[in-house]
Amino acid sequence: MRTLVRWALALAMTFAGVAHLTFARRDFQAQVPDAVARYGPLDRDAVVVASGVVEIAFGIALVALPKERRRVGAALAAFYVAIFPGNVDQWRKKRSAFGLDTDRRRFTRLFFQPLLVAAAWWSTR
Repeated sequence: MRTLVRWALALAMTFAGVAHLTFARRDFQAQVPDAVARYGPLDRDAVVVASGVVEIAFGIALVALPKERRRVGAALAAFYVAIFPGNVDQWRKKRSAFGLDTDRRRFTRLFFQPLLVAAAWWSTR
């Protein structure tokens, strides 16, 4: 079961990373918090591109680096925690993206992030 979850995360991360770089780029920009875009060294689009590259790397690392599995899982769990403020910001600012076009949908989505953190951690132990 751990292997199945790890592979599912790997595929999801790779797909999400490709989506960041191509067809869903504008939707992902809705998740970049205003403070990151305003005070960080990168604009919204650059943050989306960079995170897309990171997500593809995670997707590959989850299956290609078995000896580093625990470290990759810990780093992926930390990544999910790090991007959570973007999900909160999307909900707070009422930004629609990915079909999350109501407050209820955006709020409900927030509860899935801890599941991703747990799945990344559990599947790589």
